[in-house]
Amino acid sequence: MPDRSRYRLADKEVWRVGYGAMQLAGDGVFGPPRDRDEAIAVLRAAVDAGVDHIDTAQYYGPGVVNELIREALHPYPDGLALVSKVAARRDESGAVLPYDDPDQLRAGIEDNLATLGVEQLTAVNLRVMDNAAPDARFVDQLGALTTAQDEGLIAGIGISNITRDHLMRALEVTEIVCVQNFFNLAARDGMPILEECSAREIAFVPFCPLGYPKTQREEILTNPVVNSVAAAHAATATQVALAWLLAIAPNVLLIPGTRTRAHLAENLAAEGLWLSDRDIALLNEAFS
Repeated sequence: MPDRSRYRLADKEVWRVGYGAMQLAGDGVFGPPRDRDEAIAVLRAAVDAGVDHIDTAQYYGPGVVNELIREALHPYPDGLALVSKVAARRDESGAVLPYDDPDQLRAGIEDNLATLGVEQLTAVNLRVMDNAAPDARFVDQLGALTTAQDEGLIAGIGISNITRDHLMRALEVTEIVCVQNFFNLAARDGMPILEECSAREIAFVPFCPLGYPKTQREEILTNPVVNSVAAAHAATATQVALAWLLAIAPNVLLIPGTRTRAHLAENLAAEGLWLSDRDIALLNEAFS
């Protein structure tokens, strides 16, 4: 039988619970971390626990998170999937700006390779700017990633912050190995995209899996149904919210982020929490 705790991501089979490194930067994903030693320790603890999928980006910091990953883990263990995203940059105040012309996307890929100290990334996600259409420019952007793939700089192409129309247009142009979209118990507008990815065996990677902003996160973690299910399993609300994502489709790959080893251990333990069909139905109804 297939190992349902793992799923294909480009040229690798990864554990379905990975690690999102965004929170390792300073507040607002800008500047250095609050505790550099703990940031290094969290990365090493994640890999020691079996994590083999780390999500990052050059504009986290900017550069800060990639440099932390390199300091903590280089030379990288065999099988580690390093996944990044391009199409944005930070200015001196920390504002996020588009950086998504084809030549800028290529520069973003090369910056990631340099700061991480690798010759190839497992996948790179094209981060689509809000309200951008799946038009000729989108195809040109994908072309920049396809060229990088042909040259061996990336093993697979992903897309992020997309509509279903983006996905279908992208599939006319190239193979897509992953989709990264906002998705969690309280935000399920992307279900048709998840279903399309499932049908095509494309990895679906929900960002902000515990909700965003803080009010949505609190809505999930304080919900009485979530906490009732958690109590029945001797688990935490966080673990239930993550386990729900793992349960709804076998192609879901998690990248929860944290700055502390304690929260890391809590997140990783969600993989061992098996929710019943009734649990899932109750959770779905609670956030209908």
